Amino acid sequence: MSDLPPHDDDRPTAPADPTAAFEDIVGAETDRDPDLAVIEAGSRTLRAQAGPPQGDIPARPTDPEVDKALREVETELAGRWGETKLEPSVRRIAALMDVLGEPQRAYPSIHITGTNGKTSTARMIEALLAAFDLRTGRYTSPHVQSITERISLDGAPIAAERFVETYQDIKPYVEMVDAREEYRLSFFEVLTGMAYAAFADAPVDVAVVEVGMGGSWDATNVLDGSVAVLTPIDLDHTDRLGSTPGEIATEKSGIIKPGATVVMAQQPVDAAQVILKKAVEVDATVAREGLEFGVVARRVAVGGQLLTLRGLGGEYEEVFLPLHGEHQAHNASVALAAVEAFFGIGSQHARPLDIDTIRKAFASVTSPGRLEVVRRSPTVVLDAAHNPAGARAAAAAISEAFDFSNLVGVVGASDGKDMRGLLEAFEPIFAEVVITQNTSHRAMSADDLAAIAVEVFGDERVQVEPRLPDALEAAITLAEEEGEFSGGGVLVTGSVITVGEARLLLGRG
Repeated sequence: MSDLPPHDDDRPTAPADPTAAFEDIVGAETDRDPDLAVIEAGSRTLRAQAGPPQGDIPARPTDPEVDKALREVETELAGRWGETKLEPSVRRIAALMDVLGEPQRAYPSIHITGTNGKTSTARMIEALLAAFDLRTGRYTSPHVQSITERISLDGAPIAAERFVETYQDIKPYVEMVDAREEYRLSFFEVLTGMAYAAFADAPVDVAVVEVGMGGSWDATNVLDGSVAVLTPIDLDHTDRLGSTPGEIATEKSGIIKPGATVVMAQQPVDAAQVILKKAVEVDATVAREGLEFGVVARRVAVGGQLLTLRGLGGEYEEVFLPLHGEHQAHNASVALAAVEAFFGIGSQHARPLDIDTIRKAFASVTSPGRLEVVRRSPTVVLDAAHNPAGARAAAAAISEAFDFSNLVGVVGASDGKDMRGLLEAFEPIFAEVVITQNTSHRAMSADDLAAIAVEVFGDERVQVEPRLPDALEAAITLAEEEGEFSGGGVLVTGSVITVGEARLLLGRG
């Protein structure tokens, strides 16, 4: 492919939705799978509301009939295995693709795995491709607030009506596969089938697909990705993927297909060795961050950072990225290399992509729930870090981008995560921490998390508020104690679900 001309980014935004009483909504949602529950809450207890909602996170449908239909689909999906229950095989999803006519082969794809940075990198890749007039489909997980976020066309989540229609279209085929197999298709497998079918129906020019977990046996791995992206690998899901970065890389490198281009972020040595060995085995070409591409320079700018990136085809200077943190700069370099590889740069030719188009694309990037500022006075930031590596990156970015003199953490987590490691990463930057829990049945209890927090922070720096609205209120009060202009702030973190619920409580979406 050759360079394509840039175009105006006129991606649609979702309409605002009137908020409802948080308690009523939570009460209605507690029996549902947390990945399907959309807590469309608007807090009246918080003293200050956030700014206008952002358009890339959809609200509940305003049409009662559409909302009812979406809830019925959510309920049916909730009856299947959740994302935490896995049978390591692509047998069922392959069977579904077969009866659907192999929709995932109707378009080229960029496949993304790794431990941290997958969603942000996917969103950057999507923005870059769209800037070159390509129609994109993006599949990411988990969602922040609405299940429809997971399947995007042209940079925006598909409409609720289309989500329902897609489910109804493939439902007979899902039931056909269910009847043949020992286990029914899981929640994630059905959603993956929906995404691939929606992309073929659109049709898209390219799909950007993030794995759910691992790689080899992940439901997304029926793709033939011409570009395989591996973001940084660290310890997470160790009970399923392995206890070292090298063992985890063995699973994740399973997305590398014969003849593909591998875009590899900086990795631990043992993980890099595994990935490179896999690439040799399948005759894939490798582009390595720090060698073939990387971040040349970066400096903090108002609302983000200004980058100089070295791509596969040359240098790209004065690139503004409206996201905070060194980790996002590295994500940007990986995204740029992935798009260059998709266009054949580095193999077919070596000229850079149009710099103005690259600048415009990166300037348009958003990543909800990733160091996202949702209100001011005091500043409240949301970050979905849920493992120690993500927490270390978030802590470094907060220290670099914000001048907080009194930062209070609000932490709610899911069971089974290394919360001691996460809390230790945040301990140097949190003056105090408010421990809470989200409404998911997978949530770690506030008492259990508080016991760990007391060991890390000491009893005097820990406050426990089991209800998230109370935790937010308490944290805002603590942040304001030094006065209105003291530099107080709040960071809500620990889980995507916690961040999604806080986002709604603070008036976003």
